[in-house]
Amino acid sequence: MIRILFFLVPVFILGFAFAWLADRPGDLTLTFGGYQIQVSLLVAAILIIAVVAAAMILWWLVKSIVTSPHTISRHFRTRRRDRGYEALSMGMIAAGAGDPALARRKKKEALKLLSSDREPLVHLLDAQASLLEGDHPGARQKFEAMLDKPEMKLLGLRGLYLEAERVGDRQAARHYAERAVETAPQLAWASGAALEEKSEAGDWDAALRLVDTQKSTQQIDRETAERRKAVLLTAKATELLDAEPVQAKNAALEAHRLAPDLVPAAIVAAKALFRLDDLRKGAKILEAGWKRNAHPEIADAYVNARLGDSTLDRLTRARKLQTLKQNNPESALAVARAALAAGDYKLARAQAEAAIRQEPREGAYLLLADIEETETGDQGRVRQWLGKAVRAPRDPVWIADGYVSDHWAPLSPVTGRLDAFEWRAPVERLGQVIEAGDEALAITPTLPAPIEHEEHRPSKPVVAAEPEPVEDIIVEEPMKTAPEPASEPETKPAKAEAPVVVSEPVATVEPDPVIEPTPSEKPASKPEPARPVAANDAKAPAPVAALASTAAEPAASAPLDAEMIEDETDRPTRMPIPDDPGVEEGEKPVTESRFRLF
Repeated sequence: MIRILFFLVPVFILGFAFAWLADRPGDLTLTFGGYQIQVSLLVAAILIIAVVAAAMILWWLVKSIVTSPHTISRHFRTRRRDRGYEALSMGMIAAGAGDPALARRKKKEALKLLSSDREPLVHLLDAQASLLEGDHPGARQKFEAMLDKPEMKLLGLRGLYLEAERVGDRQAARHYAERAVETAPQLAWASGAALEEKSEAGDWDAALRLVDTQKSTQQIDRETAERRKAVLLTAKATELLDAEPVQAKNAALEAHRLAPDLVPAAIVAAKALFRLDDLRKGAKILEAGWKRNAHPEIADAYVNARLGDSTLDRLTRARKLQTLKQNNPESALAVARAALAAGDYKLARAQAEAAIRQEPREGAYLLLADIEETETGDQGRVRQWLGKAVRAPRDPVWIADGYVSDHWAPLSPVTGRLDAFEWRAPVERLGQVIEAGDEALAITPTLPAPIEHEEHRPSKPVVAAEPEPVEDIIVEEPMKTAPEPASEPETKPAKAEAPVVVSEPVATVEPDPVIEPTPSEKPASKPEPARPVAANDAKAPAPVAALASTAAEPAASAPLDAEMIEDETDRPTRMPIPDDPGVEEGEKPVTESRFRLF
């Protein structure tokens, strides 16, 4: 609309001018070189405008002819750039969609059409294509090359950081994050990793400054910033508690003010005050924390506030805690422990049983076992309480990323995450450990029926009996035995297998000699024979030798291996496991960092 107005206004002005000249007749006389030219005023105006227009057209033609090579080259250059941007756009879309072949093809096309020095996105597409193809060393080299260019430095640091996180190189990842924070402190990923690095190194002041930077750049909200500062101040106070209690007190009080529900902050602040002989203020902090959260560590710090107190004084302080938090299992356990130390077994037993009624846990049953052993020494009752403790729910502990610790820590030892420890019950036991012995053998599905010991077998000669049906017994390591001929069962009796003694792996018992009677001396009554082996059953086991090698004497399985390997294909074979060849020549060890630190 505005363009139409800009066009109509000049046209209107020209039309108004020509109309004004037409209403005012006049002549224009021009004398030049003895000639006199006389025209009307309107014709003169038209001639002047025509001359000016012709001059402008002539100038445009000359200029176009002169600048035509540059114009033509610029046209082709613009067209080439447009095609390059189109290829780059398609390549980025392919990389985001996970198509490495199309991304690599579009990357090559973009490199031909665009200058990689003037277009940083080409380097990003190249690195992304390498990552999609699994060429991580090549991608790392491309990210490292980006560090030399100021406009791509943060992109290269980000790529190297992600690669270091992928392979688990936390030192390299935090190094790149710290470099990125120096350039752009507003980056959330960089400041978070740098905060963990400073915290792990024990540089609490630098970590606190990073938290302030995160808060000022609105990476985290105010509550999260105060919580992180409280954790860092608590860690700082814990480190300075023995050497500089005054600074530890200031840091712990500030942490307690920022996060009143942080139990370690209240405990460290109270301990620092106790060291400075300010017992009343430290006790008030612990009492306030106990009302908010009945924590056993608060009770322990409160009861043992002064080293010179007697056991009765500690029992009195435990009773005071119980008045602040009544009908609570932790209050009852605190009184029970103090009463046990003071020798008041009746009170200790009553409080421990009260804690079990409120919340049956492992620690309460263990405390009852200690009371029983100290008071009566009845080992039967002690074992009873210990058995109940094993089956009871476990007590809460400090847990961070599955790691159980006896003490609170500011960082997770597994992932290095700040403020990762939580006070909660660990995961319940998922199974029981079965001890080696008869029970372990009983659950083995491939173990046949137990073999009678030799001393319980009859001492009469053992002869071969008629073939009987063999039960379906599966043995892991069957022994190769020669089948008996089926055509001559009476004229040529089979040799009876020597009984094998099942004994401990250390001691072996030699079998008694077996007497082979002649056919005429065959007794009328058949004693208990050994289980025969069917002649037509290729998979029938020899139970005595195989069972002895698997269940009783592990060392006796060596001769079976050599025989099994050269046996039929339907028998199981054991292949030796090759030893680890170690690091080959020219190969770098795995522990060496694959990243170059700048």
